[in-house]
Amino acid sequence: VVIERFRREARAAASLKCPHTIELYDFGTADDGTFYFVMELLNGLDLRELVGRYGPLGAPRTVHFLKQACLSLAEAHERGLVHRDIKPSNLVACRMGVSVDYMKVLDFGLVKSAKDEDSVGRDLTSPDVTTGTPAYMAPEIAVGDTPVDHRADLNALGCVAFGMITGRDGCEGPTPIAVHTNHCRDVPPLPSNLSETAIPPQLDQVVLDCLAKDPAERPESALDLLGRLNALPVERWSAEAARKWWQLHLPERMMEGWESAPVEPGASEETRSIRPET
Repeated sequence: VVIERFRREARAAASLKCPHTIELYDFGTADDGTFYFVMELLNGLDLRELVGRYGPLGAPRTVHFLKQACLSLAEAHERGLVHRDIKPSNLVACRMGVSVDYMKVLDFGLVKSAKDEDSVGRDLTSPDVTTGTPAYMAPEIAVGDTPVDHRADLNALGCVAFGMITGRDGCEGPTPIAVHTNHCRDVPPLPSNLSETAIPPQLDQVVLDCLAKDPAERPESALDLLGRLNALPVERWSAEAARKWWQLHLPERMMEGWESAPVEPGASEETRSIRPET
């Protein structure tokens, strides 16, 4: 059952074509029963490491990353897929060719089809087990009293936005249960009150709307959220600003050939990518 569940999730992830979604080349089961994925190699830092190492990102860069994440989620949601594990470590700021600060959404390991209502599908997705990361888990997932849809991902993205602006989680506690409780009960503070840089009140409101306890009070869709982000009075995070930041803080990642590895003598067989049937 577990293997079949991962196969379904891998096929779902492989079907997504948005360039801001991690590309899955192949998957299967090894001789020892281990299930594996073959994915593209990324050159960058996930948002947890980025914020942890360099501090809050400020409004322009935060909005820049959120817009790209919205594009990835919009495609998944249109296909009836809910990610269910959006968090900083699953959002990677990459260098892709000459572009930097290029967002990739990864780890669809907890993805669930909102359209799959057959009994086999329910057995494979284990509805009686709460899965996810407490600080980024929508209240309806933690409580389990209402159906979970795409708006759970928007709630988690709001948590990520809060962290990019403030450098801290919106919900904290000594134990996972305490974090669950705080996330379901407490109203988070305005991000601008915890930021050392100027945050427009409109961005505050967008983040708080995503963090609403009631899914009906959140943005209707990832595209709706994208539209609201595009309308914000926030200075655009330009390609030039992004390149200057990378050249200052991550110069080694700007070098060509960073991903190259020595070739063993006699290893002349070409590698190939296999796309799964979806």
